[in-house]
Formats: sequence, structure tokens, C-alpha cells
Amino acid sequence: MRRKKNENMTKPRRGIYILPNIFTSLNAFCGFYALISAINGKFIHGAVAIIIAGVFDALDGKIARATNTTSTFGVEYDSLADLLSFGVAPSIMMYLWALKPLGRIGWLAAFLFAVCGALRLARFNTQSGSSSGEYFTGLPIPAAAGMVAVTLLFYHKLNLTEKPNAMLLLTFVYVLSFLMVSSIKYYSFKKFELFKKMNFNVLVAMILSIVFIAAQPSIALFLIGIVYLFSGPIITLRHLKTAKKKESLARNADIE
Repeated sequence: MRRKKNENMTKPRRGIYILPNIFTSLNAFCGFYALISAINGKFIHGAVAIIIAGVFDALDGKIARATNTTSTFGVEYDSLADLLSFGVAPSIMMYLWALKPLGRIGWLAAFLFAVCGALRLARFNTQSGSSSGEYFTGLPIPAAAGMVAVTLLFYHKLNLTEKPNAMLLLTFVYVLSFLMVSSIKYYSFKKFELFKKMNFNVLVAMILSIVFIAAQPSIALFLIGIVYLFSGPIITLRHLKTAKKKESLARNADIE
């Protein structure tokens, strides 16, 4: 009787599985709202909704791991929500905002972004068990969608011209699409040793960053996105350089 009671205490309650799926549903809701906002011409509202969807997407996985409620259903549901919020919604928003004057070339670029996002999600799901978790292979689809959103907000913040540069943004969409399906490594921020070893200077830098984001969110988020975008190629080149150095040392050792 005591053994049965202990088993019931250690077994997680079925109702707790609702918690991470609620955040995934909020992610999908924000993505759908962004899609509707883009169709109605409210692009700023759509961009903000995509950013909020990214926050919910980051929380659902952490909550599932913290409460030990991860499941195959949750993984699949999260991928479908991500495809809506970070694949379909930003591609339609970018097309209606900037690429529509290009005609067929414009909507094909938007389609390519959505398809590359779907391929990125499929590859992530198949490689999730074999990867170390420290780095992502290819630009994560939430980051690509976030770059679309913050670029739109950055453009409206600076009020550069009356109409966006369609060809420049077309190239930007192609670059994001390529980065998602590439083998370039991007840091995943899943390891929190940085916060455990934080010194005073890092703390001050983080506080200043938060103040900058609060004061100028459009500019700050755009700059952060650009830094993360270029960090992938830099990390990949560094890994290739380290691998070549190790290979060279191994050859010299064999010769000796």
C-alpha cells in the first residue's frame, strides 16, 4: 500500500501537460494574429505579434523541461505552431509589405522563406536527439522570423523612404532562407553557465543593454538580430579553423 502511494506521488499529474501546450497555443495565436494584421495592412502590429510569439515559443520548451512534461505530442504541436508563427506569417507579411510590387518574383521569395522554415523545423526534429544542444545547425526559424519583424520595425522607426526597397528586401529574404537550411552553426543559448559565472562587468553590460532595449526597442532589437545573424558564420569559420589545426597537429604527430 505504501509502495503504491509513493508511485502515485512521483508520477506527474496528467493535467500539468496542459501548461506547456497553453504557451504553444499562445504562440500559434500570436502567429495567426500577425497573419491577419498583415492582411489588413497593420504591419507594425503583425511584427510585434511575431516577436511576442517568439517569447512564448522560448517559454513553452523551458516550462516543459522544468516540469518534466515533455512529450512527442508537444514537440509536434510546437513545430506546427512555429510553422504558422515563424514561417507563414512573416513570409506573407514581408510579401504584402515590400515584395508585392515584384509580382511573381516577390511571392516566390515569400514561398521560399516559408518552405525553408518548414525544412529547418523538420531537420531540427530529426536531429534533436543526436546534436549536442550547444549549437543549432542553421539559423533557427524564430530568429529568421524575428529578423523580418525587427527589420520592419526598424524601417518604420527611421522612416527611411515612403516605400521599402523591394530588391534589397528580396535579397534579405533569400539570405535568411539560405541561412535556415545551411549547415552554419548558431549558438543555442541553452547552457546557462554564463549566468552562474557572471561578474560585475557583465552585469553592468546586461543592465545597459536592457536600458537600451527599453529606450529604443526597434533599433536595439534590430542591432541584436544583426549581431546574431553574423555570429553564425563567425562561429562556423572558427570551428573550421580549429578542426584544420587539430588535423594538422595529428598529421605531424603521425609523421614523427
